[in-house]
Amino acid sequence: MDLQIDTVGWGILRRLQEQARLSFRELGEAIGMTAPAVAERVRRLEDAGVISGYHAEVDLARVGLPIRAFVHLTCNVRQSIRFREAVADIVEIIECHTITGVESYVLKVAVPSVEHLERLLWKMKDYGEVRTSLILSSQVTRRSIDQRNIDP
Repeated sequence: MDLQIDTVGWGILRRLQEQARLSFRELGEAIGMTAPAVAERVRRLEDAGVISGYHAEVDLARVGLPIRAFVHLTCNVRQSIRFREAVADIVEIIECHTITGVESYVLKVAVPSVEHLERLLWKMKDYGEVRTSLILSSQVTRRSIDQRNIDP
């Protein structure tokens, strides 16, 4: 289903990305619509796959995972097949992306300590060549998508 998103739809999306727990009443007040009208608009966005889920943002350091890193993995076809079979069970990996270029994957990992990171990196060497960058700070961790991304 291809859905054309109008200004109202973008307003709904922007606010839900900023605060997914808004009630339909609160959302309606913010964009000048009734709660039932907003509920119908949100349902259509969900049905079209534009809204694919609602999530809680977790502060990794506060739950005991203060060390974050990007792991760049370069592997051959056999290693890549093994890695794709194993990646879902490596809980330290919080994001995994297949990429273009010399490297095969870029992973975002979160661990409780440098020692844990070292053990993880040794395990990752079974799947190919590993290059790691510790994340010192993050200036943008999540950005809301709106109409400006499509029509700059």
